[in-house]
Amino acid sequence: MEFLARYPSVCEVGVGRRPEVARALAERGVAVTATDVHERSVPEGVRFVRDDAVAASERADPGDAYRAAAVYALDCPPDLHAPLLGLARRVDADLLFTTLGGDPPAVDARPLTLDGETLYVARERRSSGE
Repeated sequence: MEFLARYPSVCEVGVGRRPEVARALAERGVAVTATDVHERSVPEGVRFVRDDAVAASERADPGDAYRAAAVYALDCPPDLHAPLLGLARRVDADLLFTTLGGDPPAVDARPLTLDGETLYVARERRSSGE
């Protein structure tokens, strides 16, 4: 979470029923948008947009929900890695994700070990997160 907190704005793809990271980032002053294919309840301070990130990656305009300094996904399955990388490129954002269990990343990514977890950085445009 500390690594993500360096960004002024983020979009969490696939927030699901576990918005803890989005909540913590919003509490630290990060502008957070969360997306999911299903309607989800999110904490105060987190904007929610129901959308399919794979479909967004294929649209001419992915949408404002993804326009952030960083796009991230937690427990991201391998079949979403490439579409999310394409999405991040389209909106000129960094892309960071964790994987499910021992799944390796399906795209070129730099691993960072943070708090005992591996965060993959698949696109890092800004060195300062701004």
